[in-house]
Amino acid sequence: QVQLVESGGGSVQAGGSLGLSCAASGYTSTVRSMAWFRQAPGKEREGVAVRHSDGETTYADSVKGRFTITKDNVQNTLYLQMNSLKPEDTAMYYCAADNLWVDWVRLVPSAFRYWGQGTQVTVSN
Repeated sequence: QVQLVESGGGSVQAGGSLGLSCAASGYTSTVRSMAWFRQAPGKEREGVAVRHSDGETTYADSVKGRFTITKDNVQNTLYLQMNSLKPEDTAMYYCAADNLWVDWVRLVPSAFRYWGQGTQVTVSN
């Protein structure tokens, strides 16, 4: 089992920055893929970025160049640095992990076994 706990959400004006953290515990050595998803009210949960155990990262086109996913392997913590935030980035953000290598083309919520509780990000004009 792997437990994930997110932190760092909040409210910011458009153009601002926020950083999210996801602390992983448990059998973290078995994790091959970690990702950030987000879900806005009335919309489906969508993949934002994924990081594989070899350091490879992929981003959604909507956040490319603005968001950066990183991981501290000593602290077992996944991060999402979000810059140049837009109102359309407003959503609940979730951290996810899985023991398998999840390619971007298969980056759907059902591909991930472990989930955090989510943290709210609100971007206002």
